[in-house]
Amino acid sequence: MKKRNKFKGVVAAALIGGVFTLSCCGNRKTAESMKINYEKGTFGYDLNYLSEKDSLIVLKSEDEKAQVILSARYQAKVFTSTANGPEGRSHGFVNYKFFDAGVVDEHMNGFGGENRLWLGPEGGEYSIFFEPGKGQVYANWHTPKAIDIEKWEVRDATTGSATFTKEMSLQNYKGNHLHIAAERTVSLITGSEIATTLGISIPENVGAVAYSTENRITNQNNFEWTPETGTVCIWMLDMFIPSDSAVTIIPYHTGEETELGKVATSDYFGQIPADRLIDENGILYFKTDGRARGKLGMNAKRTTTVAGNYDPVSGRLTIVTFDAVPEAVYLNQEWNPERNPLAGDALNAYNDGPLDDGSIMGPFLELESSSPAAFLKPGEALTHQHNVYHFVGNEDSLSPISEKILGVSLDKVKRIFN
Repeated sequence: MKKRNKFKGVVAAALIGGVFTLSCCGNRKTAESMKINYEKGTFGYDLNYLSEKDSLIVLKSEDEKAQVILSARYQAKVFTSTANGPEGRSHGFVNYKFFDAGVVDEHMNGFGGENRLWLGPEGGEYSIFFEPGKGQVYANWHTPKAIDIEKWEVRDATTGSATFTKEMSLQNYKGNHLHIAAERTVSLITGSEIATTLGISIPENVGAVAYSTENRITNQNNFEWTPETGTVCIWMLDMFIPSDSAVTIIPYHTGEETELGKVATSDYFGQIPADRLIDENGILYFKTDGRARGKLGMNAKRTTTVAGNYDPVSGRLTIVTFDAVPEAVYLNQEWNPERNPLAGDALNAYNDGPLDDGSIMGPFLELESSSPAAFLKPGEALTHQHNVYHFVGNEDSLSPISEKILGVSLDKVKRIFN
């Protein structure tokens, strides 16, 4: 997506003794302004913190209220965003304790990030996280380095968007090596585009920041990816900060299970209890307080290609939209090679919580989407679109947006688990 030309993108480089910012469009930020001590939890704090880890790309609106931090060193992640400038709240989960520990984890390096590109499936017959023949248990689970710890290349960074690329070779559970060229473009979405795309009006007292991600993979093998060779899918994961009152809202298509499949798979990490997951005939409500680990999934026929999360504590309403193809094949990501690898989810939602030993990576919550299975001939490509919208304001102002897009008032969302 190249059309977003009304915005200024800033490339920030961390130097010894301070932070210097290079401007690609004349919007120069001084080293002194980067030294302001922002309060933890603000975008300015995260910008200063992350600038010590990498040369960042920062997309900005003309008024500098909407900003998005991107990082090539950390796999082309969107680390975080804000709707209200440096002093505004930072929306993404940044894992300070993992950064500060400075230890490379053999399983996964959980730096955080409010939007990242992974590839699936995680488990099953086609898994790219387990070596052939190894039991699919945590001890043998390893995130491919290309999507975990290796640097990506910046192809271009223009006024409001940046494109990253990465070539990789991944071995799957069947023992085949898949050669993949990945490309990812992140573009800031203007306020008028938000309103047009979502069919809403944004009140003057509501802050907004939004961006689109276009994610592409190309088969670089000299053979076709088939059910016999195994294949991959594009897997998008958004990590946000939970609160005791945060709720994920997932509208879905109602209808017979024989035609559409079950509403959701809710036992990825054990069955999500009824006091944390409520089904009200067309909308799922999932308590996302970061206190109990649970994950649910929804197939491409059930999803309406939109999901949301509301946190009344911070006054944040988040909407994600994504591609889904109801008639397509999706990959099963369960850690079980005996399951059908060609029956999986288009949408997932996750709530973090303590593991059995009491440790916890976050806490954070996630909204996720996946592409169909990439059954591609040599040279063919698959693209998956995933968009993130944040709205910040009071409940009365945000509720009409929720009602229009998610089909429910925020008063109901706020009270659903009380």
